[in-house]
Amino acid sequence: MKKKIIHFVKQETVLCAALALATVSMFFVRPDGEYLSYIDFRTLAILFCLMGVMSGLQKTGVFQWVAQALLERVKKARQLVWILVLLCFFSSMAVTNDVALITFVPFTFIVLDLVGSEARGRLLVPVVVLQTIAANLGSMLTPIGNPQNLYLYGKAGISLGSFLLLMLPYTLVSFLFVMLWSTVQTRKYDAPIAVSFAENVHLSDKKLQLAAYLLLFVADLLTVARVIPYGPALLATVIGILVIDRSIFGRVDYSLLLTFVGFFVFIGNMGRIPAFHDFLQRIVSGNELLVGAAASQVISNVPAALLLSGFTENLAPLVIGVNIGGLGTLIASMASLISYKFVAREDSAAKGAYFRYFTAVNICFLVILLLFASFFM
Repeated sequence: MKKKIIHFVKQETVLCAALALATVSMFFVRPDGEYLSYIDFRTLAILFCLMGVMSGLQKTGVFQWVAQALLERVKKARQLVWILVLLCFFSSMAVTNDVALITFVPFTFIVLDLVGSEARGRLLVPVVVLQTIAANLGSMLTPIGNPQNLYLYGKAGISLGSFLLLMLPYTLVSFLFVMLWSTVQTRKYDAPIAVSFAENVHLSDKKLQLAAYLLLFVADLLTVARVIPYGPALLATVIGILVIDRSIFGRVDYSLLLTFVGFFVFIGNMGRIPAFHDFLQRIVSGNELLVGAAASQVISNVPAALLLSGFTENLAPLVIGVNIGGLGTLIASMASLISYKFVAREDSAAKGAYFRYFTAVNICFLVILLLFASFFM
């Protein structure tokens, strides 16, 4: 039993921290009727819908189908790296950074196995690191790209167009540097490469499922854009999954939803303690960009967004800060841990090299984007 508890805490460290903070805060502010007002049910509902629909789309194989279609046209190593990295950059805008990495990092291992041991040895670590950076940076453009954006977009109450315009300059700069780094990485190794899959993904027998999930995804997008209420979208998603494939419910990340609830309770309670509220407000107010990025390095950017948003009215620099703050340490974005775990499982000997390269490149990107944000804002 003790081992199971220790294993759970290691696997769900952020969730346990959120629930612990919520529990401690209850000793200072006893549970009452205001607790329900802490919870952002809209964010939780949309997050659940998106996770369910993305899991369904992933299960149809549509992402692998797109990737195969692109990779079969590859002629050189540089083109291979560009496609593998940009798949994560652009897909994360719609399917979230987590789903992009869960889908395309294992796919990358398969592709590199097909092109030979030399290419695999040279490219595995840098490609997966760049995929991780690309997914984290690409996801910052849209409200549905990552959980912190979804929450802060809803809290700020701004239009979809305003959010896109806010994040567009940082996304464009990120794209340029991702492409530049990918090109430099293959400068010494741009050998001819041919990718041929032994078995292609076919969607002919999954057209109805694919169409249904895409319709649900459109409904979710309309909900994010505040065109339709979240209640009908949630109901449609639940019914849709029940009809199409009930196993999708088991693929939803409920620990993330509970993490949100834990932080909602903690932030709500701390906001009712004047001394604590005023203290954090003095630290955060006027320093949202740097505090958001710095906090993300220690507690990850989703908890940082949830925590700091309760102590400032100026959410625009906070959105930028926690998104850029997803770079840096391995835990700055929880999505980064997905890639690391995949690499550790695929090639345990590469863990050290991966961690060193990941840290070095992430710090470079973090510094560049923070400097750009400081001058641009």
